[in-house]
Amino acid sequence: MSQLRSQFAGELLQSDAPNYDEVRALWNAMADKRPAVIARCANEADIQAALAFARDEGLEIAIRGAGHNIAGNASVDDGIMIDLSAMNAVEVDTSTNTVRVQPGATLGQLDAATQAHGLAVPVGINSTTGIAGLTLGGGFGWLSRRFGMTVDALRGAQVVTVDGEVVYATEQDNPDLFWALRGGGGNFGVISRFDFEAYPVGPEVFAGLIVFPFEQAESVLRQYRDWVLTTDTTFNAWVVLRHAPPLPFLDESVHGTKVAVLAVCHSGDVAEGAKLAATLEGFGTPVGSHLGPMPFVDWQQAFDPLLTAGARNYWKTHNFTGLSDEMLTVALDYAEQLPGPECEVFFGLIAGVTNQVPTQATAWGARDARFVMNVHARWQSAAEDARCIDWARALFRATAPYASAGAYVNFMTEEEGGRVEDAYLGNFERLKQVKQQYDPNNLLHLNQNIRPD
Repeated sequence: MSQLRSQFAGELLQSDAPNYDEVRALWNAMADKRPAVIARCANEADIQAALAFARDEGLEIAIRGAGHNIAGNASVDDGIMIDLSAMNAVEVDTSTNTVRVQPGATLGQLDAATQAHGLAVPVGINSTTGIAGLTLGGGFGWLSRRFGMTVDALRGAQVVTVDGEVVYATEQDNPDLFWALRGGGGNFGVISRFDFEAYPVGPEVFAGLIVFPFEQAESVLRQYRDWVLTTDTTFNAWVVLRHAPPLPFLDESVHGTKVAVLAVCHSGDVAEGAKLAATLEGFGTPVGSHLGPMPFVDWQQAFDPLLTAGARNYWKTHNFTGLSDEMLTVALDYAEQLPGPECEVFFGLIAGVTNQVPTQATAWGARDARFVMNVHARWQSAAEDARCIDWARALFRATAPYASAGAYVNFMTEEEGGRVEDAYLGNFERLKQVKQQYDPNNLLHLNQNIRPD
């Protein structure tokens, strides 16, 4: 440990450090682990030193970006947490619309930097999510219909390999590694920098929520399904089934009741966005809506209050090429039985440009998926673990017959016995070959793991 301290610019923490418990805490409170060492890296050389120390001491390695991973793989009992959260700089080059992002940056930090120039990278919908985990698992959000997945905007990545070598991966340089990084998770090295292409967006979009009573959900969702894919890719609307939070635009009598929410984001002409949202409002009789022009950075933070750190979370996920009547009936039956006020089922619409990329162009290969379902069980007390987890698993099993191939690994709480292979479809064998080249001993296995053998 003394040798590591002598060459480490960042902060090294062990269990007796005053801020140890604060630093080791992850977004998902179910992941309560105690690393032997937390290496809070300040630069690329610190990553190299931490990896060398882990190899020499035979320590299990966890890599933390922003610590938002649902499965809790950013920490480890008795091993080393290589914490990148202090490496969070974002640089925007407006001459090329290139954004250089360090691995500890959150989506909020990225959005703030890019929107200052009227640019955006297609990322997720929660500003506290880390760019590293999101990107390495694929990444999608409000802009994915228009610009594709987060990995589709990635133009290069600087990687510290497990043996300490620094390599830069692009379509031209180390192309197999670059291909694997675009959806293959943290299996191949530690990313010290992401380079993205940014696109003109905002700074204002038309966005907001339309809230329907649950008894109208089936009719609303069928109309939504039949209509939304006919709109331009600048328009996106997601479905959320949950208990109504105490939103100020909802009457108090609605708070806590089950509702179907359509969340809208239109990144094109504001007037056109208003017309499209009005069509959605006409699919039923809303109990409330809050729609209008707003800064994109504000909309990107709209769901943050529902996704704060410290709760217990368990997720399950499926892809769908379409939302059939039969599947919607099953999903609504389970949504009728939500086990708690913070639990929800959502369907995120990707489609558009995301579907136009060839299956084998990136490691994330479920290019026929138009919708991604997240069964999001969320609660506060450990006493509720079994009930909430059982509900999520049962909904997942019941909707499986209607799902399409592949899975979004960022929504997978657990490995689930072979589902990693299923998630990557025909790309799995190539991923194993890249893993064999860059991490043949599987030192980086605290992830949705791709074994090299």
